[in-house]
Amino acid sequence: MTLYLHDTLRREKRAFAPRDPERVTLYVCGPTVYDYAHIGNARPPVVFDVLVRLLRREYGGESVIYARNVTDVDDKINQKAAKEGVPIGEVTARYEAAYLADMALLNVSPPDIAPHVTDHMDAIIKQIGEIVDAGCGYVAEGHVLFDVSSYPAYGALSGRNLDDMIAGARVEVAPYKKNPHDFVLWKPAKADGPSWPSPWSEGRPGWHIECSAMIEKTLGLPIDIHGGGIDLVFPHHENEIAQGVCAHGHAHREASHEEYSRYWMHNGFLTVDAEKMSKSVGNVLLLHDLVQAIPGEVVRWALLSAHYRQPLDWNQSLLDQSRKNLDRLYGALRRAEAIAPLGDMPSPEFLEAISDDLNTPGAMATMFALSSEIERAMTAGDHHGVGIAKAELAACGRIMGVLLSSPDQWFEGGADESLKAEVEGLLAERVTARAEKNWPEADRIRDRLTALNVVVMDGPTGATWRLKE
Repeated sequence: MTLYLHDTLRREKRAFAPRDPERVTLYVCGPTVYDYAHIGNARPPVVFDVLVRLLRREYGGESVIYARNVTDVDDKINQKAAKEGVPIGEVTARYEAAYLADMALLNVSPPDIAPHVTDHMDAIIKQIGEIVDAGCGYVAEGHVLFDVSSYPAYGALSGRNLDDMIAGARVEVAPYKKNPHDFVLWKPAKADGPSWPSPWSEGRPGWHIECSAMIEKTLGLPIDIHGGGIDLVFPHHENEIAQGVCAHGHAHREASHEEYSRYWMHNGFLTVDAEKMSKSVGNVLLLHDLVQAIPGEVVRWALLSAHYRQPLDWNQSLLDQSRKNLDRLYGALRRAEAIAPLGDMPSPEFLEAISDDLNTPGAMATMFALSSEIERAMTAGDHHGVGIAKAELAACGRIMGVLLSSPDQWFEGGADESLKAEVEGLLAERVTARAEKNWPEADRIRDRLTALNVVVMDGPTGATWRLKE
């Protein structure tokens, strides 16, 4: 089935065709490791994890090379280290480890390559030199700056014209610039920060050049897909294209942007209770806190519940519904636990939805249909039908990154064997009491289950249960 992806640069859905089907390359902008990630930071890795799973199914695991960088050079890192009175490396190591642990709880597979800025200074300095040699960069007061006017295609990704470039740009307006749109490739060292020697000054790289250099070093150019949040389109990804193209003297070549990345994908913004997340509002939700309080799979499902290019509003209702949705799917698998799956392929309807620019809401709908088919076939005693639907549902879950636990693990969590036995006994008594219309006894059993912190979910083929959060 053909995979279609929305290309931010072309502003349309395009059939995906890798440059080399035996080496499909994908790069996604990763974390700046100075603090715990917030819930908005979790949307890109979850979205692109689904894409990587889909690509690996199509092209084979060994043929897909996924890189996600780690920014371990940044003013915020310096400030955190200075505030704590510890080396910068201690801060970055701590928060990178926390990030990876939190990603694991979201069932996000680790990338094949995780390039760190501090490990690629030689490649960064080399690329800056190539940009200067190509006449697209200049040196001023120890800085190296990119000359935006040297790249006629600048603005193609974001759709901005040159007069719009200042708005939103993370660049300094300084007297040493030829024009205010130019951005920093290299900056002189600050007294309290890390630095590296270069032909221009003792210093460190600007924000944008790190990704351009690491992409070329680790994946080679052009890559097939570049991903990230919509907030990175301008200036970060716009600047990446300019740097990556001009370093090789392609600034004036027609369609030169294809010398860098063949497809660009961006996920939409995430709000919290319909408000933009910000420290001033006090609504910043840390992923690290969320995954301690609720299952990571619930967080993942919630992040995928809207199409990746659309805005997503994060609220308690979304989390509650995500938990119910997963309970429904796991419940169907639990009731069919004794029946062996037949096959390992997702349903055609699921593949049609997920191949349409990662239509996760449509894919979820097909998973619900499969859970209903399991229930129907169980009621009808159709074990063959159950086996097929069960296998398809599990295969869909592997691409979505959910349903990876056993139903017992999902529902019972930390329940010990004695608690499990007591709950199962109470549920059996509850069935008898309700059949005999002994409502006082049914109420007593319900109160006991509540006291045990148990939630009971009734379905067409019986009741399942789970521990409350």
